[in-house]
Amino acid sequence: MMLDDILQNVILLKTIGNIDINVSGIQFDSRKVEAENVFVATRGTASDGHQYIATAIENGAVAIVCEELPSEINPNITYVKVEDSSDALGKMASAWYDFPSTKMTLVGVTGTNGKTTIATLLYQLFRELGHKSGLLSTVCNYVNDLAVEATHTTPDALALNALLAQMVDAGCEYAFMEVSSHSIDQHRISGLEFDGAIFTNITRDHIDYHLTFENYLKAKKQFFDNLSTDAFALTNADDKNGLVMLQNSKAKKYTYSLRGMADFKTRILEHGFEGMLLDMNDKEVNVSFIGKFNASNLSAVFGAAVLLGQDELEVLRIISSLHSVSGRFETLHSPAGYTAIVDYAHTPDALVNVIGTINQILQGNGRLITVVGCGGNRDKGKRPMMAREAVNGSWKAILTSDNPRFEEPQEILNDMLAGLDVVEKAKSLTIVDRREAIKTACALAQAGDVVLVAGKGHEDYQIIQGVKHHFDDREEVRKCF
Repeated sequence: MMLDDILQNVILLKTIGNIDINVSGIQFDSRKVEAENVFVATRGTASDGHQYIATAIENGAVAIVCEELPSEINPNITYVKVEDSSDALGKMASAWYDFPSTKMTLVGVTGTNGKTTIATLLYQLFRELGHKSGLLSTVCNYVNDLAVEATHTTPDALALNALLAQMVDAGCEYAFMEVSSHSIDQHRISGLEFDGAIFTNITRDHIDYHLTFENYLKAKKQFFDNLSTDAFALTNADDKNGLVMLQNSKAKKYTYSLRGMADFKTRILEHGFEGMLLDMNDKEVNVSFIGKFNASNLSAVFGAAVLLGQDELEVLRIISSLHSVSGRFETLHSPAGYTAIVDYAHTPDALVNVIGTINQILQGNGRLITVVGCGGNRDKGKRPMMAREAVNGSWKAILTSDNPRFEEPQEILNDMLAGLDVVEKAKSLTIVDRREAIKTACALAQAGDVVLVAGKGHEDYQIIQGVKHHFDDREEVRKCF
């Protein structure tokens, strides 16, 4: 493809050499560069691509896109200076794959909690409605019915556009994707044209990356600020920052709510561990989901489907047949008469929601035993908060390992314990080994009790000292049964 065609949507500050040349591919990792590639020098969190320009040229790059021109200019190489290489990479990737986002209806879901559930349910719903659809999510990517393993919530710009192009080739009419704050901040979604955006909620998360809550909020808002006038912006009016997302957005604005007036209003009429009876825009529907947060997620799914032109009654009919996403409030029933719930809750707010939902259903007729840990090499500030929420909402909280990564598991637990006073500590147990922690919780449970295993959900691994070991909370619970 011609370099000037790839750069058609990129603002060029300076060019040295000829941009009317043929290139064989785009790379932002110098190690992957092959003959006649264009190398984009991006600034990552761990390294700066500008340091590897010489390596990229050695490996066969014929063109370099960068924010700073190197001191030594090779007369045989084309150099293109841009303001932001990551932004340029997104736009170049989109052009390279022939703008796949313009050939489908693309809807993005952002927020701290609920992204996976909403994106996955929309994908399932539209497939049930008879539309070929794609999904980009934390759990798994799908090109219609073909599963493609997911490595990030939102892939890098090249992988993302390659997947979208695959969806176009497979005849997909719709694509639903989780949009993480990292991907917005790092411009991985630059060059994509979204037809709709959904905001779920925002609470403390990824402070290790964004440093402040304000930066985290700003990243989410940027997604809505960049929408076109043809797109819709659907926000959760129950979140105090929900309406902030709509400020300055050029998109058509809509709201969903469980509490107040909204374009898409949902009320919980009845609930139990088997599901809920909901009133959605004055129409009753039985669903197999549990909890306020899921009622909110379903409200977003319903709203987005209607905004995409689908028939309300047909959408509600299919919503009544959908099931929870893997590792999201996944309910397992023990032969001994207690219930185990495996959930991905890994933020204080998500944990509060899950624990609150369980206690609301129990109404004192059973005890809650919570198993929870915190990830290593991540935001340390939420560790004492997670421990406090687990202890205060449970009959017994068992603090254990999550993914320790390169940290000592006991040190992570010490950070969690630092959030507890003497009385709270008496309501908790500390068991470093997650398998033993789950076994202990199940051994303590009696008929009518609930064991909540929080933090990992769908994940089937544990990372200890950088090594990935197979570990699945659901498997461990079933072994205990």
